[in-house]
Amino acid sequence: MSRKLFGTDGVRGKANSYPMTADMALKLGAAAGRYFRKDGQNRHRVVIGKDTRLSGYMLENALTAGLTSTGMNVLLLGPVPTPAVGFLTRSMRADLGIMISASHNPHHDNGIKFFGPDGFKLSDEAEAEIEAILQEEILPAQPENIGRAKRIDDGRGRYVEYAKTTFPSRDRLTGLKVVIDCANGAAYKAAPDVLWELGAEVIPVGVAPNGFNINEKCGSTFTRTASETVVQHGADLGICLDGDADRVMIIDETGRVADGDQIMALMAARWAEDGRLAGNTLVATVMSNLGLERYLNDKGIELKRTPVGDRYVVEAMRAGGFNLGGEQSGHIVMTDYATTGDGLIAGLQFLSEMARTGRAASELTESFETVPQMLKNVRYEAGREPLAAGSVQSAIADGEGRLSGTGRLLIRKSGTEPLIRVMGESEDPVLLEQVIDSIVDAVSAAS
Repeated sequence: MSRKLFGTDGVRGKANSYPMTADMALKLGAAAGRYFRKDGQNRHRVVIGKDTRLSGYMLENALTAGLTSTGMNVLLLGPVPTPAVGFLTRSMRADLGIMISASHNPHHDNGIKFFGPDGFKLSDEAEAEIEAILQEEILPAQPENIGRAKRIDDGRGRYVEYAKTTFPSRDRLTGLKVVIDCANGAAYKAAPDVLWELGAEVIPVGVAPNGFNINEKCGSTFTRTASETVVQHGADLGICLDGDADRVMIIDETGRVADGDQIMALMAARWAEDGRLAGNTLVATVMSNLGLERYLNDKGIELKRTPVGDRYVVEAMRAGGFNLGGEQSGHIVMTDYATTGDGLIAGLQFLSEMARTGRAASELTESFETVPQMLKNVRYEAGREPLAAGSVQSAIADGEGRLSGTGRLLIRKSGTEPLIRVMGESEDPVLLEQVIDSIVDAVSAAS
């Protein structure tokens, strides 16, 4: 069964334009409610969280109307991180969890992500079935079975307390000065609270959301603000989250950025040393740097690659019984602690290693030397299929031939935006740039 509405991370688009309209959110809520409702049971719970986008109010109310119309009881969490929704779905014995967020995208976008009762994101098959229900007439509940909705005041507090338990009890953050950049997003209250309560001196950035400034010159996709703040305040570390706090980038004390690959390298090596890396395997996507793979192989750790998207990382982890995975973009998935990427808990794991070893962040973010990598994005018009063009396929084939033996190419459609992502790696950076530019030119001409 194919999916047209759902992308690699739920349903996403420009707010108040298809599919991110109130009407579609209502229908999605009703379809999801019909899919998850179990006949013969009276208690059907849904938890809904959101980030700080203005359009979140509209989508939250529309989803609530659709869900309650099918007999689901809705618990509204307000602004909380995406991983908090996964945690609370399972913790509160809900049938379904929903996060309203477009993650790292600008404020004018929004999205809807679904979580099953186990706290994990829905499979492709489940999303396809919900899409199929959308195409049918959705029978509403009888008047006496209409659901209720209420605000839950302690949802964020429950997550804060849980996040603190993932930090080793033997360690404290006393004496460490930490910059936390919350991207004016979902973790703007939770993340600073966790760090302060664990003993750190906290310098918050991106904690004044106004509905429009989420991810605006802050957060994991714009690390300069946090880097400058780290240097200015002489901080020991910077932690940069994205709008829904499921991604993280680490800033060392010099202001230098470490991406998800370096964070995963540190954690995988440490967990393997402690005998807690399940299957002695790290799961990462095809985007992760060749340098990471070489580093892990030298330590006898296997790197299992998946398609791009943290959902596919998690699926591979669950299928293989692995407990650590993630993406170069900063999704770090630790199934011992969370059901999805959790930027805050990943940051705490990094801080615990600093506390344990007494080493500076700069010493812990250079596990391996990266192979030169280049990524360029090309926007294309709706309805066009630039990758199908003969000129593009020819340019890709030529590039693969030129990089043979020294690197690799990865060209793909974005799952969340109308972009073609052209990525390559090579020991020869000059050759790499030539190859990437030739493919970008061909894609642009076909777009």
